[in-house]
Amino acid sequence: MTESTQQKADRRDRLREAAINEMVKFERKETEFRRKDREERAAELRLPLDKLDLH
Repeated sequence: MTESTQQKADRRDRLREAAINEMVKFERKETEFRRKDREERAAELRLPLDKLDLH
């Protein structure tokens, strides 16, 4: 037989919650990756001041 409406709703809610949790984990990883990437690029672009000829 088919699942009851409540069982379908419960399953849908569990799947939705799992999807949201996965998205939150992905967003945290992505944020951390972007922060590290931004810091690395900033470090690469900095030039030592003693090597610059300002005059």
